[in-house]
Amino acid sequence: MKIISWNVAGLRACLNKGLDRFFESEKADIYCFQETKVLEEQNPFHPLGYNEYLFPAERKGYSGVMIYSKQNPISIKYGIDDQEYDSEGRTITLEFNDFYLVNCYVPNAKRDLERMDSRMRFEDLMRNYLLDLKSKKNVIYCGDLNVAHEEIDIKNPNTNHFSAGFTDQERNKMTELLNSGFIDTYRHFNPNEVKYTWWSYMFQSRSKDIGWRIDYFIVNKDFINRIKRTMIYTDVLGSDHCPIGIEIQ
Repeated sequence: MKIISWNVAGLRACLNKGLDRFFESEKADIYCFQETKVLEEQNPFHPLGYNEYLFPAERKGYSGVMIYSKQNPISIKYGIDDQEYDSEGRTITLEFNDFYLVNCYVPNAKRDLERMDSRMRFEDLMRNYLLDLKSKKNVIYCGDLNVAHEEIDIKNPNTNHFSAGFTDQERNKMTELLNSGFIDTYRHFNPNEVKYTWWSYMFQSRSKDIGWRIDYFIVNKDFINRIKRTMIYTDVLGSDHCPIGIEIQ
């Protein structure tokens, strides 16, 4: 089974830049998209053979997550039962026979860190949510998690310690999650490899590869032996993020 995750920075905009061609060429079993910025009636993309699950934000043109899946899930849950984040369309959980799949777009702490307290609250809620799921069956947690966890995950760590996405607070929350029984699949298989998943639109950051790795597939420790391969599609354009993926035995 192949699962792909991608912050598309607007589903319709990404479709105009080749998302459909990437979708068709990869032939993944499940696609998890974040920052879709689309309502159900605005979505022009309905690939044959896939079930569609969209959780838009109440505010038009903002946030939103979506899953396309060849398999029918046992259950579907939109949100994490918190009005602040559920109104922004942050998470979808699909339950399958042997795992839960959680597609998430983690709130950004913002440039001046004005949303840091809210971000910390979200991290605690999400960790508890994932731990509850893990008590029942395996968990795959993916998406734009808006944090570069280690210095290897960012081009210029020394100048970004007070930047949203690389603050000690955000990085420590990722450490807490991993210490509670989860594994960052890409770093597990590639302990020393430098690859990024997001580049600023400014300063020709992508062409110079001045990036951050802020998109993840995270699984519980008991599931890591089922992961065959991890992928970062750095050459795929269409968004300020690139897609990432895993293959499962």
